[in-house]
Amino acid sequence: MKRRLLVADDSADMRESLKLVLERAGYEVALAADGTRALEMQRLRPADVLITDIFMPERDGLETITSFRREFPQTRIIAMSGGGVRVGGKLYLETAGIAGA
Repeated sequence: MKRRLLVADDSADMRESLKLVLERAGYEVALAADGTRALEMQRLRPADVLITDIFMPERDGLETITSFRREFPQTRIIAMSGGGVRVGGKLYLETAGIAGA
């Protein structure tokens, strides 16, 4: 049985690139353009792993991680960011780890 991954990223290019690489590695991959859609999709058909961007509209990565931890504590979470790890003095990826990613 293939592991199901859910990729949440507002960049269509990034979503499609990750899907291509992950499917070639043998995973089943679902795509969401933001954290709100990722939660909706998880409620309908849960994924084993969420890969989420930190900076997204609607519901950013930190909000998404917090919501997933609350509703789906068994789901593994990987946080990523193309915007850098430090913005405005905040270490977003470190914070994502503390939140449960």
